[in-house]
Amino acid sequence: MVFLPIDRQETAYTVNPSKIIALGLNYRDHVAESSSVKVRGFTADIPAEPILFPKTPNVLIGPGDPIVIPLFLNDYNFESPRVDYEAELAVIIKDRCKDVPPADALNHVLGYTCMNDVSQRNIQNGDRSGWFRGKSFDTFGPIGPRIVTPAHMDDPQNLAIICRLNGEVVQEGNTRHMIFSIPDIIAFVSRNFTLEPGDIIMTGTPSGVGPLQHDDVVEVEIEGVGVLRNPVVDESRL
Repeated sequence: MVFLPIDRQETAYTVNPSKIIALGLNYRDHVAESSSVKVRGFTADIPAEPILFPKTPNVLIGPGDPIVIPLFLNDYNFESPRVDYEAELAVIIKDRCKDVPPADALNHVLGYTCMNDVSQRNIQNGDRSGWFRGKSFDTFGPIGPRIVTPAHMDDPQNLAIICRLNGEVVQEGNTRHMIFSIPDIIAFVSRNFTLEPGDIIMTGTPSGVGPLQHDDVVEVEIEGVGVLRNPVVDESRL
C-alpha cells in the first residue's frame, strides 16, 4: 500500500484499490508515434472507444521509491530490451458506482494525482494474452506525490503534463488533448465494471514515451498536483 497526503488536509490517504484500469492511445500525438513504440495493437488509427487494460495493485509505489527492472527479464535474451516511462493523470474513485452518465461522472471522483504507467515493451508486444503482464510487474505504477480533491482542482481537463528523464523534458502535453474526456472515460469504464471506492483510472499518456535505464531518475509533473519523482534500478546491475 501507498500513503499519500491529501491537498489541504492533515490526514493521509491509503492507496489500496481493488483494481487499476488504464487507457491506451488516448492522446492523438501518442497514437501518431505508434511506429516508434512498436507494440502489437498500437496503430495509427484513432480508437472508436476507449482502449482499456489492467494494471494490478502490486505495481503501486510512492514518491522516491525505486522502479525496479526485474532480473528475470535477462532470461529472455531480448535483442533490444525496453522498459518505458509514461506520464499520466490518474483519477481515484470516491464511491461504489455503476453505469454512471458522463454528466454525473465527476461527482464520483475522490481526487486526482500523477502516475507513471511503466511498461515492459518486449513482454507487452510478445504475450499472446495482450498487454497485461508487461504493464503489471512490481513497482511499475508509481503514484503521487499527493491527491488533489475536485474542490481544489480548477479544471482537470486542462492540465499541463510534463515528464522529465534525468532533468530533461521528454514528454509535454495537456489533458485537453485527450481523445476521450475524463467524464466519458469514467462513464465507459463504469458501464463495463462496477467501480469501488479507491479504484484508480489512468487516463493515458501524451507522446514522447521512451526507455528507462539503471540509475535514471524519472519525474512526472502535472499542473496543480506536483512532481512524482522515482529512481530506476535494474536488478541485473546490482
